Amino acid sequence: MNLEIIFFFVFGFVAAVSSILMITRNNAVIAALYLILNFASLAGLYLTLNAQFIAVTQVIVYAGAIMVLFLFVIMLLRPENEKKFLEANPKIKIFAFVIAGFVFLQLIYIIFFSRPSAIIPKNLNESVEAGTIESIGYILFKDYVLPFEAAGFLLLAATIGALILAKKKVD
Repeated sequence: MNLEIIFFFVFGFVAAVSSILMITRNNAVIAALYLILNFASLAGLYLTLNAQFIAVTQVIVYAGAIMVLFLFVIMLLRPENEKKFLEANPKIKIFAFVIAGFVFLQLIYIIFFSRPSAIIPKNLNESVEAGTIESIGYILFKDYVLPFEAAGFLLLAATIGALILAKKKVD
């Protein structure tokens, strides 16, 4: 058995266990820490699949920036109020279980009855090179420079708008 396959199974097992632990925790902060572990194991899975750019993005964007925002919101919202809301509305809890069951049935269908893509690359080196940071950066700045710059300006405008809205609330 190849070391890459062993790492794939280890990261997959850690991702599955940490996701189960995340949704079964009562404390929201502990659940967020398990979510960070899940993000890190997903980054490891991406590395075993030769998608270095997605792995680095997973760590920087999700495990870094998004988790800081999650923890900030958790501290602001006081999760103990959510328990009172669920106790007052038991139909929402039943609805959530129905949706979870539906999603579980969809996953079972996808795992056991779907067929993987018939398009398998003939040259393995080309598929490995497709996920590298160099190839993504080359295509991004060669063919898609205008949409990349437009997305940057949109994010800048959204950041300035958020700062203006936050400033008005403070005054």
